[in-house]
Amino acid sequence: MTDDVSGDITFDAFAAGLSAGRPQVLVRRVIDDLETPVSAYLKLGRDRPYACLLESVEGGAVKGRYSILTLDPDVVWRCRSNAAELSRGSAIDEGRFTAEPLPALQSLRALIAASKFDLPEGLPPMAAGLFGVFGYDMVRLLEPLGAPNPDPLDLPDAVLTRPSLVAIFDSVRHEIVLVSAAYPDAGIAAQEAFDAATARLDAFETALREPLPVRAAPQQTPPPVFTSPVDESAFGEMVARAKDYIGAGDIFQVVLSHRFSAPWTDDPFAFYRSLRRQNPSPYLFYLNFEGFQLAGSSPEILVRLKDGEVTIRPLAGTRMRGATPEADKALEAELLADPKELAEHLMLLDLGRNDVGRVAAPGTVEVTESFVVERYSQVMHIVSNVRGKADPRLDAVDTLLAALPAGTLSGAPKVRAMEIIDELESEKRGVGYGGGVGYISAGGEADICITLRTALFADDRIFVQAGAGVVADSDPAAEYAETQHKARAPMRAAEDAWRFRTGNR
Repeated sequence: MTDDVSGDITFDAFAAGLSAGRPQVLVRRVIDDLETPVSAYLKLGRDRPYACLLESVEGGAVKGRYSILTLDPDVVWRCRSNAAELSRGSAIDEGRFTAEPLPALQSLRALIAASKFDLPEGLPPMAAGLFGVFGYDMVRLLEPLGAPNPDPLDLPDAVLTRPSLVAIFDSVRHEIVLVSAAYPDAGIAAQEAFDAATARLDAFETALREPLPVRAAPQQTPPPVFTSPVDESAFGEMVARAKDYIGAGDIFQVVLSHRFSAPWTDDPFAFYRSLRRQNPSPYLFYLNFEGFQLAGSSPEILVRLKDGEVTIRPLAGTRMRGATPEADKALEAELLADPKELAEHLMLLDLGRNDVGRVAAPGTVEVTESFVVERYSQVMHIVSNVRGKADPRLDAVDTLLAALPAGTLSGAPKVRAMEIIDELESEKRGVGYGGGVGYISAGGEADICITLRTALFADDRIFVQAGAGVVADSDPAAEYAETQHKARAPMRAAEDAWRFRTGNR
């Protein structure tokens, strides 16, 4: 492995920038076409708290250019309702958090401001910033929906980390770009910060050169048995009540969901490896947080803020892939001729236009793609693309809250649909379904996917939540079957996870 070191600054420049209140980074490029993000995570992130892996497969077929491994946060931020907490430095390893004096959104904006700086030229936006999960119920910080349903897992509504080391895997240049950051608010002397940043780069390279541990071949175990407290009859009653609201004119559509779970004492990362193999998607993620893990394969953007543009890409309308090219084309034609699928997609496209319009400059919202069929490994979807020029008076938090939750996971009109979801569902959706996973970059950009096709691991159990869009002519049995179908990809990955227990496969 040959190293090409570039982008580093002198200590004097580093110290001057830090003392002036500007975050500083050291950059090292490692030429390597053999290491993968998964193998790097197994070597470096597996046993480290708050290690996160974000991968990309765009359009279901073309591999995205960048994958990201984040390590060793110097700050962890989390919130429950409107109360935020921070953990810094050694307190992170000890699990100690300090209550923030500011309300949650003000606290988040303050952390974003303290983490904001101009990255060196040539680095992608995800080279530094805040990474993590925004739960569905963060919308309550903006909309007066009342108290959420009970959360039997008692998890935060959001968790964000500010990694001190980000490894960016560039599949075009076949290199790993290491970015080691130092922040003025850490309160560390410049020499100590510089030495620590350099040591992180050295330690990553050293660990990367180590072989994966050789382990005995895993033994197949019985597949997990998933159950849900909501059976077909109970879900049918939920659908019937939702249709009453539709008939009364309250809403046009609402997405009702329920949560499946099974005992789980295996390695959650083995599940992630199984999921990414069976169900590759534009957004793949594994987040290892205190008390829980998230592993997902999401096909859909929640919101993207990049190059001064806001993008939402509603995805609604689904068919399985065909066994042959001819069957695939026939299923596409069937999908595009289905009046229910088309009407549902049009409603969500209108909602996407409205959401973008809330944070875009007036007159700039446009639909750049409409009713396009995108193919993934197992399914095809109807997709549209809405974008607008970002209002310069607003920020990434405004953009996130304008989109959260996605119309494809809530309904239309959105606020009334969320009220009905609160009434008909018995548990808080939380971080495991309907929120977002991604980052807010040091430059103020954001790329956040919807949390779906995701497994949540907590309390020695695996949780998979799935929903169905209910409209006026919905059949309760068909909608229940749709929730089972949508949950099938994570369940199938759980059944096959035993194959990925070894560290060298």
